[in-house]
Amino acid sequence: MADVFNPAQRSAILHVSSPLLVLAGAGSGKTRVLTHKIVHLLRQQHIQPNHIFAVTFTNKASREMRERLKDLLAPEIVRALHISTFHTLGLRILRESQEVFGLRPGFSIYDEADGLQLVKELMRRSYSDPGNQAEATLALINQWKQHGVTPAQALQRAENDQAYRSASIYTQYQQALRTYNAVDFDDLIVLPVWQMQADPVFATQWRSRVHHLLVDEYQDTNLSQYELIKQLVQSHLGLSVVGDDDQSIYAWRGARPENLGQLNDDFPNLQVIKLEQNYRSTSRILNVANALIRNNPHVFEKRLWSALGGGEAVKIFACRDEQHEAEKVVSELLHHKFSKATRFGDYAILYRGNHQSRLFERVLRENNIPYYLSGSLSFFSYAEIKDLLAYLRLICNPQDDNAFVRIINTPRREIGASTVQKLAEFAAKQGLSLFDAIDTLALPEHLPTRAVQNLREFHQWLNRFSQQISATSPDEILKKLLNELNYAQWLQDSSPDEANATRKNDNVTDLLDWFARLTRHEPDADLATLLAKLALQERLEREDNNDPGDRANLMTLHAAKGLEFPHVYLVGWEENLLPHRNNIESDNIEEERRLAYVGITRAQHTLTITYSTSRRRFGETEECTPSRFLEELPKEDINWVKGDADIPVEERQQRGAAHLQHIRAMLNK
Repeated sequence: MADVFNPAQRSAILHVSSPLLVLAGAGSGKTRVLTHKIVHLLRQQHIQPNHIFAVTFTNKASREMRERLKDLLAPEIVRALHISTFHTLGLRILRESQEVFGLRPGFSIYDEADGLQLVKELMRRSYSDPGNQAEATLALINQWKQHGVTPAQALQRAENDQAYRSASIYTQYQQALRTYNAVDFDDLIVLPVWQMQADPVFATQWRSRVHHLLVDEYQDTNLSQYELIKQLVQSHLGLSVVGDDDQSIYAWRGARPENLGQLNDDFPNLQVIKLEQNYRSTSRILNVANALIRNNPHVFEKRLWSALGGGEAVKIFACRDEQHEAEKVVSELLHHKFSKATRFGDYAILYRGNHQSRLFERVLRENNIPYYLSGSLSFFSYAEIKDLLAYLRLICNPQDDNAFVRIINTPRREIGASTVQKLAEFAAKQGLSLFDAIDTLALPEHLPTRAVQNLREFHQWLNRFSQQISATSPDEILKKLLNELNYAQWLQDSSPDEANATRKNDNVTDLLDWFARLTRHEPDADLATLLAKLALQERLEREDNNDPGDRANLMTLHAAKGLEFPHVYLVGWEENLLPHRNNIESDNIEEERRLAYVGITRAQHTLTITYSTSRRRFGETEECTPSRFLEELPKEDINWVKGDADIPVEERQQRGAAHLQHIRAMLNK
């Protein structure tokens, strides 16, 4: 073991005399420590595998732990270990004691969509016009459960009418779940916690089964998850948790980095071991990360270091606007790839919000650079984009039944699901498409007069559009479509809040810009041709969705946690973006700084940070202030590039050669 692990890792693996907190910095080998600690517990401490429980936050992390253990242990031993997510562990507790929780065999687990539908129905029953409050109410119910708050406690603590109404719906929601023999995801944790708190015998039964509990990513636990840990190991020493308060970036879903400090109070004999040697990044990247995160308060201080050498200085680029930023990053990526003979898959572009991906997608496409979009929807997956493309498909091909069904009541035309179902039955008997069936003489015999009138008004409207295809450019058709549908107003009226409506309208504007570009690049292409090209592109992206392959990576900072890339671009480092406006207003800069820290520590060899001096927001161009975090970085480890004039002549010549090489490569495909 002396040759394989550094001293801190070895100590963490061997320590069993008291509860243990392993403060594991980014890239410090925490997963190896966890897996080898399990081996040590089995071989040297002689704990039976069925008494060892390891808990993670994602199925991916659980699978990775199992795969590593398969290389170290016999298959039957690995199978006997309890390695799972928190929610899987909670589900096991519920299933093994269904009657205790008032559940019957085959109980259902409601996902977010199921829960939202139930809340909407309950609010309709209790309040004739709940407005767009269902999502906010469900979010509050989830928050209460994550904090271990019961429906009765929520009612008792309500300080105003709105809080009381939400708490009342919470009570009805839990009653309805019981009636439907169902639980939701938060119930998987909080129901076992409540039962163990109320029933000491039940708690003792489970504690007798857990001889050692290992918890990964402990800083991401919420109050209910922490309470479950305490209940399971309350009376013995078998607890090892691995975490890093500097990488706690999920406060918005209930995570509490304070739980790390709480361990000291609940387990006075807690042993703390720090893993500070980083095996991922160069020293200059770590210097930048350490300098930034030093500005946050810490219960436990640590400083990452590396034996991988100094490496290149971190580059910071100032850009004119978001368009220039996207073009600059892609240009830098291309130059670096062709000058260093790397792979596209070696690069990652990381951003604060999903909406930032759109321009990068566009510029990457224009340069024929393959990319993999992770942690967010592809541009073509947004509902408003799918709706508009369905309209265009139907205009080109009125026999497209799938497109017809998608848009027939979007925006609303008082054509409900039952009308569409009856129309479909009639069309099937006649052997016609849905669109063609509308114009038949026999339709009024099968549908009410009002429904027939609404359908035929739609039929006439679409026919008029179809007749304009040959004489109108594709982008003009899309403009006319948006105007006649009054689509922007419909998005405004149907969105739960202003931010959601703005995001959707921005997507529509991007689609319009995209069509304008395609029309300019291919002036002879008609609408059907452009739609076919886009559809093929979307299909290939969906088929490759689970295999990044040799493609540049696009993802949010949240989605990047736990990953690493040779070359990283962190974009949009501006006030109100990173740090985000919401966390500035709520005085939660520490969470934003941790998010920036996570981004920095994804980089192995090179790191580039960019910001724009202006950016479009809500349709208006605003001046931007560089992120306060940039001023916290050590000047000796950064290279601040204000413009192309700051790039050496030799490098500019290399860029020209790389660009020419890229063009040749495209032509030779």
